[in-house]
Amino acid sequence: MGMPASYPPVTTIEALLALPDDGLRHELLDGVHVVTPAPRYLHQRALSELAALLRSAIGGREGLEVLHSPADILLGTKSLVQPDLFVIPRATGVKIERWADVGVPLIVVEVLSEATAASDRGAKRRIYQRAGVSECWIVDLDARLIERWRPDDVRPEILDALLEWPLPDGAQGQLDVRRFFEIVWEDAT
Repeated sequence: MGMPASYPPVTTIEALLALPDDGLRHELLDGVHVVTPAPRYLHQRALSELAALLRSAIGGREGLEVLHSPADILLGTKSLVQPDLFVIPRATGVKIERWADVGVPLIVVEVLSEATAASDRGAKRRIYQRAGVSECWIVDLDARLIERWRPDDVRPEILDALLEWPLPDGAQGQLDVRRFFEIVWEDAT
């Protein structure tokens, strides 16, 4: 892979959005410009499976939508993030035309990779917590576990069997973590 083009310093969301499309993922994390390459196959396989499981767990409830990046999610004046996968609330009759209309996601999912692990567990996770994201799941494919962070957590909850989370109508969403990793790793080695 060749080196990406050199850009002038990017410290604002406006400057970030003005960059030409170079096929890389550009984010602004508390005013720091972060660029990462396209994710690996296993990363994308995990995201596809998680998206299907989340859609199934949500069960067609009105008012919730599962999406994935690229997406320019604004979570402050100096933070534009691209969560790997996220769930947003959708009010009936409210039209979303721009990413700025999305607001704060209910759930964000970051699948760790060599290029993103430090920022996913550090700056991005803190941004999600500060913004009030109800659930931040950091998926560690190698350890076969999910770290769950909520806004006030100082340490993650480590989940390797069952992940349950509240849905807006009072029901519980569930994810069989062991089965998820079995599916992701099936035929991958």
